[in-house]
Amino acid sequence: MTTRTDDGDSPPIEGRDDLLGVFSGGEKPREKWLIGTEHEKFVYRTSDHRAPSYDEPGGIRDLLLGLTEFGWRPVVENDKVIALSGPDGTVSLEPAGQFELSGAALENLHQTCAEAGRHLAQCKNVGEKLGIGFLGLGMWPDKARSDLPVMPKGRYKIMLDYMPKVGTLGLDMMLRTCTIQTNLDYGSEPDMVAKFRVGLALQPVATALFANSPFTDGKPNGYLSYRSHIWEDTDPDRTGMLPFVFADGFGYERYCDYALDVPMYFVFRDGKYLDVAGESFRDFLDGRLPQLPGEKPRLSDFVDHLSTIFPEVRLKSFLEMRGADGGPWSRICALPALWVGLLYDDQALDAAWDLVKHWSIEDHEELRRSVPRLALRAPAPGGGTVHELAREVLDIASAGLSRRACLNSAGDSESGFLDPLNEIVASGKTPAERLLDRYHGDWQGDLGRVYSEMSF
Repeated sequence: MTTRTDDGDSPPIEGRDDLLGVFSGGEKPREKWLIGTEHEKFVYRTSDHRAPSYDEPGGIRDLLLGLTEFGWRPVVENDKVIALSGPDGTVSLEPAGQFELSGAALENLHQTCAEAGRHLAQCKNVGEKLGIGFLGLGMWPDKARSDLPVMPKGRYKIMLDYMPKVGTLGLDMMLRTCTIQTNLDYGSEPDMVAKFRVGLALQPVATALFANSPFTDGKPNGYLSYRSHIWEDTDPDRTGMLPFVFADGFGYERYCDYALDVPMYFVFRDGKYLDVAGESFRDFLDGRLPQLPGEKPRLSDFVDHLSTIFPEVRLKSFLEMRGADGGPWSRICALPALWVGLLYDDQALDAAWDLVKHWSIEDHEELRRSVPRLALRAPAPGGGTVHELAREVLDIASAGLSRRACLNSAGDSESGFLDPLNEIVASGKTPAERLLDRYHGDWQGDLGRVYSEMSF
C-alpha cells in the first residue's frame, strides 16, 4: 500500500477539474509508456516459521535497516522506519509485515526482471544474517490472524478498526495475503477506457493462472485462490468488478464519481493519519468533514483516497492490474509480461477486446465468482473453460510482446517471460493444484514442507 512521507505543499482542490486532472495528468505518448511492478512476500523465521514482529531483535525493523547497506534510504513515520526509498522504487510494509517492492517505472520487462532479481538477492542476503526467509504464496498457509504482528503505520490501525464493520474477511486481506501487481500507462481517455475494460474483463484469467493460495489455517481451504475469494467479502463499497466500466460513456468523469462515493479512511496531516473512516469525500470538498470543520481537501488528499479503493483494476494516474496471487520469482516477471503484451500493443488490445466485448455484466460477475474456487476449470462466458480462454489470451499477449521487439543484449524478446504461464496452460494445472498434489502426496499432509519448496 502507498507510503506517505509528507503532506508538503500540495495545492488545495479548487474544483472538479482538479480531481479529473489527476487522471488526465497521467496521459503519456506511447514512447513514454512505462511498466511498474509490485510484489509482496511473507517474512518468516527460518528456525520456527513464526512471523517476526517489527521491534524484536532481527525482526522487520532490522530487516529494513539491513537493506540500507545496498543504498536504500529510510522513510520514517512517528520515529519508526516504515519503508525505504531508492533507485529501484520503494520497499514498504503491508499490515502484518508482508514485505513489498513497489518497483520503479521501467521501459521494458528485461529491466523489470533485473530489478526483481536485485531486490530478492538483497533480501536473501540480509535475511540469511537475521535468520529470516521469504515465502512466495498468495495466503499465509498456516497462520491465524492472532499469530500475526501489526506494523506501526498509522493508516493500518484505522483500516483494521474499520474493516470488521463492512465485511467479514477484510482483516484476512490485510494480514494474511500477498499479491503481484502491474501498473501501466495510457495515452488518452479513450485509451484508458479500452485498457480498463480489457483489464477488468480478463482479470479473472490472471487470477486463475496465478492461483496460489489453497491453504488456510494449516489445511486445504477448498479454493485455489483464497486470496481472490477474500475480496468478495472485504468491503463492497470499494471492491469488485465495477459494472459501470462497461457502460456507454465511461471515462474519467464516471470513475471520479465512483471514487467520491467510496467512504474515506483517513486524512494525512502533520505527519499523522487522522481517522475519518466512513466519512464522505464529497462532504470534505464542501468543508463539512466533521473532523476538520471548515477545511477543504488538498490534491494529495484525493490521491490518498484513490489509493484506498480496491477494485480488480484501479485507476489513479495510471492503471493497476490487481488480480494475481503472490508467487515465486518467475511469476513476478510473468504478470507484467501478460498485461504489457495485451495492453501496450494496439493489435493485441483489439484482439483481447474481441474476446470479451459480447460478455454481459452477469457474465463478468459469474466469472469473477467462479474462478477463486475453480481457476482454469471455471466455465467461460459463451462456452468452454477459462483454461481454453487463457490459451487464447496468452497467444495474444505473446504476439503483442513480439511486436514490441524489446530485446536484451542476448537478443531475447520479452515473450520469454510468459513461459511460466504457458507451462501452466500446457499442463492444465495451476500452482495451487500442484501444491495440493504435493500436500496429499509426498508431503503426507505436512504443510511445513511449503517453506522449503516455496521460499525465495
